[in-house]
Amino acid sequence: MSAPVLSIIILAVMFLLATVLPLNMGALAFVGAFLLGSVVLGMSTSDILASFPGGLFLTIVGVTYLFAIAQNNGTIDLLVRGAVRLVGSKVALIPWVMFAITAVITAVGALSPAAVAIIAPIALSFAAKHKINPLMMGMMVIHGAQAGGFSPIAVYGVTVNGIIAKTELDASPMAIFLASFIFNLAIAVVLFIVLGGSKLLSTRTGRLVQQAAESRMAVSVGARAAGATLRDCSPDSTPSGTAGKETTGSSPAGGSSDGSRARANVAQLVTIAGLIALAVISLGFKVDVGFVSITIAIVLALVSPAAQKGAINKISWSTVLLICGMLTFVGVLEEAGTIKFVSDGVAHLGMPLLAALLICYIGAVVSAFASSTAILAALIPLAVPFLASGEIGAVGVIAALAVASTIVDVSPFSTNGALVLANAPEDVDKDKFYKQILAYSGIVVAAGPAIAWLVMVVPGWM
Repeated sequence: MSAPVLSIIILAVMFLLATVLPLNMGALAFVGAFLLGSVVLGMSTSDILASFPGGLFLTIVGVTYLFAIAQNNGTIDLLVRGAVRLVGSKVALIPWVMFAITAVITAVGALSPAAVAIIAPIALSFAAKHKINPLMMGMMVIHGAQAGGFSPIAVYGVTVNGIIAKTELDASPMAIFLASFIFNLAIAVVLFIVLGGSKLLSTRTGRLVQQAAESRMAVSVGARAAGATLRDCSPDSTPSGTAGKETTGSSPAGGSSDGSRARANVAQLVTIAGLIALAVISLGFKVDVGFVSITIAIVLALVSPAAQKGAINKISWSTVLLICGMLTFVGVLEEAGTIKFVSDGVAHLGMPLLAALLICYIGAVVSAFASSTAILAALIPLAVPFLASGEIGAVGVIAALAVASTIVDVSPFSTNGALVLANAPEDVDKDKFYKQILAYSGIVVAAGPAIAWLVMVVPGWM
């Protein structure tokens, strides 16, 4: 059996084991890299580790450490309260506020499941109080998380752009980010219209919206305590229903749970300034995101030592292991000739557009049950040689693959979909709600990749 064929079998076994067993895909990938590299290919340990993504390791550690401190000192809750106040009496704006907040949280570096774990309980409590379709509200939160997920400083964005940067392909981080943002925004508009959002336009309420947000703010703390945030993106890490239960006690902002009396403290103001500085310095001055984020995190830890307590433990170590393991394994795949083997097979189809569509569907179907990050880390390198031929727009294919592999996180078998299901309002039939989410995710898996392909690949404008 040839090395490329054997490596593909190993990769398939890895995905199967990570799907049916509570195993981290990254740990399996390191084992696969070791066995394939040393036993089959005769590579030395240093050669195997040459593909270890040190820069990406620092970036993920830095941004998740920074975000953990921002959670601990109450800055995220403060921003949520501020955004909800903007709603006023307009109930129809609540779903859009939740979409926007979740998008911002992921855009500044939080993992998608972390953002959903924070916002979904609050959003679904609003849905119950103001008779908003819970399916619409939950999916708006997830699509919001994916809308911001490919910003140049987000984990998805850093992963994809880092892979492309090592190739000779034209990189366009902003194009990929905007493609994902606009695509998810378009889905949100359709959801809003189809699931009764237009009926909310005539609905008004007083201060109930603000009061509900402030009284439920402790939910995000409960979600974090349940281990929902900054954890592995795999389905096996789905928290139990306790993630949606309300906790009691003081607000993490350092004040009472009544947000009307809480004001931003020095640590929170410094955190907001730090998040702005991260975007300006890393994007405007092209300074390494990892070094900038971890520097800002240390500054925040010095300003408020109590807020950084436990933040190290909230770093997404499982995701670090996942991505670093997968990219190390991909390096061994390249040494084995697997990437060229697969790309040649795709190229021999003689139909580049069909090949691109096939790749998008593979990413979508597998990602609906497994980690989107792992899928992106595996499929993009396999597509690089095929894209390097220039027969089809590389940026368009990568953007379509990125969108197709992440919009399916609405699946109840993924962490995001499961979080929404777990935090369903008490008056909602959980079994019926599960079937609704399952049906919606089936539509997304079936139609999403094709639409992304039609919009981003076929016209050839990207």
